[in-house]
Amino acid sequence: MANKKFEEYNIQVTDDVKNRYKNIIIDLGEDISRDGLEKTPERAAKAMQFLTQGYHQDPVEILKSAMFKESYNEMVIVKDIELYSLCEHHILPFFGKAHIAYIPNGYIVGLSKLPRIVDVFARRLQVQERLTEQILDCINDTLKPQGVAVVIEAAHMCMMMRGVQKQNSVTTTSGFRGQFEKIETRNEFLKLIGK
Repeated sequence: MANKKFEEYNIQVTDDVKNRYKNIIIDLGEDISRDGLEKTPERAAKAMQFLTQGYHQDPVEILKSAMFKESYNEMVIVKDIELYSLCEHHILPFFGKAHIAYIPNGYIVGLSKLPRIVDVFARRLQVQERLTEQILDCINDTLKPQGVAVVIEAAHMCMMMRGVQKQNSVTTTSGFRGQFEKIETRNEFLKLIGK
């Protein structure tokens, strides 16, 4: 279940959300019987289930499924992890990159699991600040490394398409635990990710 690919949709949820989208489209003044919109409510319902699949995945189990005893105790970095999420305030996308580092303390984790953790938390209604903290705490609490660091850089459509309409702004959030709270370790990480 932890690594289950999301291809099945709950029929009851799909029908319920589809009907809500249908009413929204009608309330906005569109003709729901128009060719281009006829199947839009169902497509939107399935898209929302896909974009929020993280609620049904267990990030701790994902990490535990690929933890290996290892004596390596230097920094491990996975950078430029693509992420796509939905801002919980407007249900508009935000997207960008996550950079993750940890210093093992007896265990390493399969490298693909770090991007999977990003996806689990990103595929929920989110704010970037909480997303950063959830990834950080999950890795810290599960792997129990000497330290963990997370930096996320993202563009928010709620700032670009509406509101202040600033097209080139990027929001950066970061979090550090353990050895990364030391300035020299933090600086090494930031240098290695090009920040």
